[in-house]
Amino acid sequence: MIDRSRLEAIVDEAGRIAHGFWPGAGHAVNSWEKEPGSPVCEGDIEVDGYLRRHLGELLPSAGWLSEETADDPQRLDKGLIWLVDPIDGTRDFIRGRSGWCISVALISEGRPLLGILDAPARGEKWIAVAGQGAWRNGQRLKASTRSELQGARVPTTSLAKVDQILSMVDQPNSIALRVAMVGADEADLVATLRWGFEWDIGAATLIAREAGATVTDAFGRPFEYNKRDPRAFGMLVSAPDIHSAAVDHLAERANQFLIK
Repeated sequence: MIDRSRLEAIVDEAGRIAHGFWPGAGHAVNSWEKEPGSPVCEGDIEVDGYLRRHLGELLPSAGWLSEETADDPQRLDKGLIWLVDPIDGTRDFIRGRSGWCISVALISEGRPLLGILDAPARGEKWIAVAGQGAWRNGQRLKASTRSELQGARVPTTSLAKVDQILSMVDQPNSIALRVAMVGADEADLVATLRWGFEWDIGAATLIAREAGATVTDAFGRPFEYNKRDPRAFGMLVSAPDIHSAAVDHLAERANQFLIK
């Protein structure tokens, strides 16, 4: 089994590197767009390089899939891969807000085995191990147990008319942190209706699931990781008792998005 203490030390150091670029700590930031609407900054690149070197040394047999590294198809032949988003929530990072984190997951045969979110601007470290549970700052997590969809807490800044049966709570820019909020019983539901990438959700969905949440794509199907195309359409993470109602609530829109 992997040396967890070494892994946590590596991710801790990555957090310190990222924090050293964060404008919220008084540092200047150099950022640009990889493509329209997709920002990246020096912190992303530095953290990505650091993690690739040190996680590679920790587990040389594992493949690599990261938002900031060109995809190497040889990962498809690996039983284990590191799945990394060096800074999830780059918009909050660039603006000096705290809603960002480093996301690291170890994927085994298409399933998350271990996940870590490090959010140094918030003083939070989230960890989950498959079959063993999830923790934030050493405190074991227990997911939301809400039983009704109406009034469910959703981290968002606005709600469409059809969604106004729900209740808004604070929304970090990081989708990983929003998912983790369900595992911490700070939200009842996180849903997306768009194409997203494995590195955005690998660690966070394990954290939510190990805390007791239900995790699927927008249609209620389980996720697979280390696919040739590392995308999935939509995500639905919720308290178990409202999950089927949430799938039904989103179904018409989810189908319309795919038809477009």
